[in-house]
Amino acid sequence: MKETTQKQQKTDPRAERADGESAVLAKIAAMPEPYDVMGERLHAIIRESAPSLTPRVWYGMPAYAKDGKVVCFFRGGEKVKERFMTFGFEEEADLDEGAMWPIAFALKELNADVEARIAALVKKAVS
Repeated sequence: MKETTQKQQKTDPRAERADGESAVLAKIAAMPEPYDVMGERLHAIIRESAPSLTPRVWYGMPAYAKDGKVVCFFRGGEKVKERFMTFGFEEEADLDEGAMWPIAFALKELNADVEARIAALVKKAVS
């Protein structure tokens, strides 16, 4: 019985989402200041803008997937010794515009304008 329950939890999307959410929140909490605060806000923006995305840890970074494929991610600057946080998109993101479009952004701070732009990009990425 216990083995059956564990097997169902592994295939249950709700359990997978909860595990991913916990892992992402743990990664954010482990970030040094100011990345931890920015990470918490980015997580909230992404979850509000695209609730269908599944949080998961991807290459040690908080990421958000659609049908198992990462759409967007972020990392603190300490991860690769940069002076800024990076917010980026993967190939699964529906952001194509002509022959060239941005897929990663440097974030030194979050303000209302930046947050609105991130929310709009995330919504477009999953459209």
